[in-house]
Amino acid sequence: MKQFIALLIMAAAVQTEAAPLSPEVKSWLAAQTNIQTWSADLIQTRALKSLTAPLKANGRVWFETPGRFRWELGRPPKTIAISTLTNLLLIYPRLKRVEIIALGSADHGPWRAALDMLQTGFPRTETELQDRYNILSQTTASGTCKLQLQPRAEAARTIVPRLEIDFDVKDSALRGTELEFADGSTMRNDFTGIMLNPKLGQNLFSDEIPPGYSVVHPQAGQGQ
Repeated sequence: MKQFIALLIMAAAVQTEAAPLSPEVKSWLAAQTNIQTWSADLIQTRALKSLTAPLKANGRVWFETPGRFRWELGRPPKTIAISTLTNLLLIYPRLKRVEIIALGSADHGPWRAALDMLQTGFPRTETELQDRYNILSQTTASGTCKLQLQPRAEAARTIVPRLEIDFDVKDSALRGTELEFADGSTMRNDFTGIMLNPKLGQNLFSDEIPPGYSVVHPQAGQGQ
């Protein structure tokens, strides 16, 4: 699924001059250190040049520091992505298929690094943000700050040349993310029903395979 694989492309650090951060962004970064768990409903909107109208899907996302997450798209879910810190699972209930990417081996190092893209809304420090992204713009209007970023790694920029994080300047809550792809298409996630530091059931991040599902182990760098 392009929407998940694209989310999994992150930037490695390179040495370029860093843009100064606005007071709003610095305040938002400081607030992220208080986040241990997070969940929200989402509306995902994909705009493709081949379609006259954008595609929309509802879903839900759960996050637990330092890097466990679960994304569900569709109700009931059509696609589920789970990070257990050791594995990334891409689950397709309709196909009864699971793709498992092992994150512990050196062969799959790029996958482990790529998971940070799914955590873009939760950087912990200014250094963490600046090391991975070039700051393209920082604008505030109607109480929302829009932070536009560019991956520093050239390989990542060829797939996702730009991404945006939107957050509330009053409470630093994440409101949305948007990815722009090399073909000009975009994918936006708007978050509602946000819960900060909820108690999450550990079964959310389980790597147990449902009965009757086929299992595939893609090679590093491959995906659908």
